[in-house]
Amino acid sequence: MNIRIRVHYTWILVFALVTAIVTTQFSEDYPLRQRIILGVVVALLYLAAAVIRELIIRLAVFYKEVPARKITMFAFGGLYLDKRDRIIPPQWRLLYLARFLSNLVIAVIFYGLYATLINAGNSMLAGMAQWLTYIFFLLFLLNFVPAYPLDAGEILRILLWRSSGDYYKATRIASLIGVAAGLFLIFAGVLVFIITQQWSISLVTVCIGWFIQIAASYVRGQLKTLVLLQKTTAQDIMVKDFPASSGQLNIGTLIRESILVKGWTYVIVMDSTQFAGLLTLSQIKSVPVKSWNSTTLNDCLTPSDRLLTARPQQTADTLLEEMNLRKIDYMPVLEDDHVTGVVTRGALMDLVKIRAWFGV
Repeated sequence: MNIRIRVHYTWILVFALVTAIVTTQFSEDYPLRQRIILGVVVALLYLAAAVIRELIIRLAVFYKEVPARKITMFAFGGLYLDKRDRIIPPQWRLLYLARFLSNLVIAVIFYGLYATLINAGNSMLAGMAQWLTYIFFLLFLLNFVPAYPLDAGEILRILLWRSSGDYYKATRIASLIGVAAGLFLIFAGVLVFIITQQWSISLVTVCIGWFIQIAASYVRGQLKTLVLLQKTTAQDIMVKDFPASSGQLNIGTLIRESILVKGWTYVIVMDSTQFAGLLTLSQIKSVPVKSWNSTTLNDCLTPSDRLLTARPQQTADTLLEEMNLRKIDYMPVLEDDHVTGVVTRGALMDLVKIRAWFGV
């Protein structure tokens, strides 16, 4: 199963924050350089534990189903991206409940490790385990907040979705709560610093609020793009006069007569009258120059049975979701096993910009 994990840039701040707090709060019996190293190790262990937890829980919950293939890892956990019509509410409720409780389970495991190491007299490793206990217990408490995309917020979104039947409305409401909760925590962190002068507590609170606010805004931005495409179908936006060629043509001829002359960026490959597959510029560029005249299109294309294709009536928002998930730029539109057009990512994004300009 191909699962892509993208670590969000906010982890840079998480690393810096965890390293700074562990360095300043760890026992001063250890030299500064060693405390910095311990802070970095704790941050790395936190990321590793979070990623492993996501994978284990997803495989356990979706052992009979196909889970989302793309995860964006934020500091508080993963944000899943998948087509909404493949989301099965019972499994996803179980997923978020399992992830929510797993924070407490991991905290208990690290606490047990801490107690064992203390009894063994290894105070350095015990201190690291203690900090990981604090982090995961804080995550456990944080995820009680029903703000999307925290776990309680994810569950709230699913409940709103089931009650209203509107995926976009449910996500919009839940993410708005997330934005508001993030801003509140930022304000609370600043207020705590003004009153108590406790910089570590204040900084953690502000950063948590910032992470939640960024993640919720990230979802709202994606949602806005998809909503703009909701009423458009594949047949409305597809290119009907698409570039096509025989699979027996060699790469050199294609480049000289079509790509460099007509500016083709992809080609639909036909085997007689049958759709054989699709060839992109990146695939063509992977062929060595010396092999251009001896390599046919059939030798390096993506065959039709491995291609993601669209139906004429499929809505454009689902097309863009699919393209984002699989990192593809072209999707053939099939009707009765014949290619009637091609939807390109560029055309979809141009339509989004135009509709945004006109306030549609």
